[in-house]
Amino acid sequence: MEAVSKQKEESIKSETTTMSGSDAIIQSLIDEGVDYIFGYPGGANMPMYDSLHQMGEDKIKHILARHEQGAIHSAQGYARSSGKTGVVFATSGPGATNIITGIADAYLDSTPLVCITGQVNASLLGSDAFQETDITGVTSPVTKWNYQLTKEDEILEILAKAFYIAGSGRPGPVLIDISKDIQFKDVEYAFEKCSYVKSYIALPEPETEEIKEAAKAINNAKKPMIIYGQGVILSGAEKELKELVEKADIPAANTLLGISALETDHPNAVGMVGMHGNYAPNLKTNECDVLIAIGMRFDDRITGDLNQYAKQANIIHFDIDKSEFHKNIKANIAVLGDAKETLRATLKLIEKNNHESWKQEFADLEAIEKKEIWDEILHPTEGDITMAEVVRKVSELTNNEAIVVTDVGQHQMFACRYSKFKNTKSFISSGGLGTMGFGLPAAIGAKLGAPEKTVVSFSGDGGFQMTMQELGIIMEYGINVKVIILNNGFLGMVRQWQDLFFDKRYASTPMQSPDFGKITEAYGIEYKKVTERSNLVDTLKEMLDHDGSFVLEVKVKEELNVFPMIPGGAPVTDVRLK
Repeated sequence: MEAVSKQKEESIKSETTTMSGSDAIIQSLIDEGVDYIFGYPGGANMPMYDSLHQMGEDKIKHILARHEQGAIHSAQGYARSSGKTGVVFATSGPGATNIITGIADAYLDSTPLVCITGQVNASLLGSDAFQETDITGVTSPVTKWNYQLTKEDEILEILAKAFYIAGSGRPGPVLIDISKDIQFKDVEYAFEKCSYVKSYIALPEPETEEIKEAAKAINNAKKPMIIYGQGVILSGAEKELKELVEKADIPAANTLLGISALETDHPNAVGMVGMHGNYAPNLKTNECDVLIAIGMRFDDRITGDLNQYAKQANIIHFDIDKSEFHKNIKANIAVLGDAKETLRATLKLIEKNNHESWKQEFADLEAIEKKEIWDEILHPTEGDITMAEVVRKVSELTNNEAIVVTDVGQHQMFACRYSKFKNTKSFISSGGLGTMGFGLPAAIGAKLGAPEKTVVSFSGDGGFQMTMQELGIIMEYGINVKVIILNNGFLGMVRQWQDLFFDKRYASTPMQSPDFGKITEAYGIEYKKVTERSNLVDTLKEMLDHDGSFVLEVKVKEELNVFPMIPGGAPVTDVRLK
C-alpha cells in the first residue's frame, strides 16, 4: 500500500481550465511530452485536427501519412528507435480498420503505442451509421487495453491511463476510440499523469528464491547458453546482460528482435537462433546443460519441434510477463520481473567463471558455417550481386552504427544475419507478425525518433510496393532516410519455400515491378540503380554521403536461398547449410 500511495503522490497535476474535448485531447498529448503524431484526418476526428492546428503545431509535429497503415508503422519505428510511446490518429470506419495490421504487429512485438480513433456520435452507436465500425471490439484481441470514450468527463483520465498502460511493464498498443460529439463538449482540464491503475501490476516484485536458484544453476553449469530477446532492450538491461555474459563467461545468442542488445563483435556473441539463425547456437541449444532465456517468448520460429527442444537442459526463464512462463517451453526456474532488476539481483550471486572449451565448440561450428556459406555470398567475385554482400558493405561503410530497418522476407534474414551492430535499438523489423510493407514507413519513424543516427531501410521489391506511397512523407517533411530496394524479381521467401518443398513450382511468386526510378523521382527523391558489382560500393558511398533521402535499387541474384535453415516444425538440430 505504501508503494501505491507513493505512486499517487508522484502524479503530476496542473491547474484547472475549461476547454473543448478536442482541445483537452491535444493538451493531454502536449503534457504527456508527445513529440510526433502520425495520422490521417477524417470526419470523426476532424475536431481533434482542428484543435491540433490551432493550439499544438509548435509543440507537437503531425506527420501526415499517405495511408493509415503507413502512419502506424511509422509510429512503431519511432517508438522502437526512441524508446518513447508512439501516437497514431485515425478516423472512424476504414481509417480505424486500416491501422489494425500495425496494432497487431505492435502487440506481438511489445511496441508501446497510443492509437486514438474518432468515432461517430454516441447517439448513433450501434445504428450502422456512415463509417461506423466497432473498433474496440475488432481490436480487443490485439491491444494491451482499449476503451471507447462517450463521456467528456472521462477524457483526461482515460488518456492518462492509456499512456501509462502502453509504456509500462511489458509495453504494447492501446486504442482509445472517441465519439465525435464529446470532442465539442466542454471539459474541465487539469492534467494529472497516471502512475497507478488498480488491478494492473506493471512491474511484478521479483521473488528472491527463484533468483537464488537461477544463480546457483548458472554457477554450477558446465555448458551454459544464453538466448536473449527484445525484453532486454525494452527494460534497458543491455549493461546487465553484458555483465552476466562476461562474468559467467557464457555464449550468448539472440532472437530476431534481440539483435543489438549486445554488440555483434562481442567475443561471447554466437549469433542468432531460429529458423534462419546460425549453425552453432541452433545445434548447441540441444547440447547445453543450462539454457538461460532472457526477455524472449520461445516462439515457434525459435524452437521448431517443441517435443525435441532443449530436453537435456535446465531451463531458466527471465520475463516480465507471467503468461509467457511454460506457455511453449516448461521452465525449471521461472524468474518473474523486469529484466534489468532481476539480472542485477542475479549478478550479485554470480561467480566468476571460464567456459573456454565450451565456447570453442561454438567457434568450430561457426567455422563450418562460414566455409559452407559465407564466402560464396559475402565475397563473390563473379555472377549477380547478392543481398548479403549489399548488407555487409552498408554495415562496413556506416561503421556498424546505422539503425537498420527491414521489411519482411529474404532481405530481412540477410540483413539480420550479415549486418553488424555496435549500439542498442539499432535493428528494427517486424518479428511476430511478419508484416510486409513495414520497412519504409518504420524507417521514417525511426529517423524521427533518432535524428542523429543514419537510418538505412532494406526492402524487397514486393514489400516496398505495399507502402511505397509513404515516399510522400519523405517528400513533404524532408526526412533523411536511405532506402535500399533489393530487387530479385520474386517474392523471395515464398519462392524459397516453393524451391525447397514444392518442387520449384513458382506459383504467383515471380513479380513484375514498376520503374522505381520514375516513381521515386516523382516524389523529388534522389535515385540510383545498380546492376553491376563494380558500381556497388561507389554508389553506396554516394547514397550515404548524400545530404537528404535517397532510394537505391540493387538488382540482385534471383534464386538465392537463405541458409542455414530449419524446416518448419523440424527440431533445431535439423539445421541445414544447403
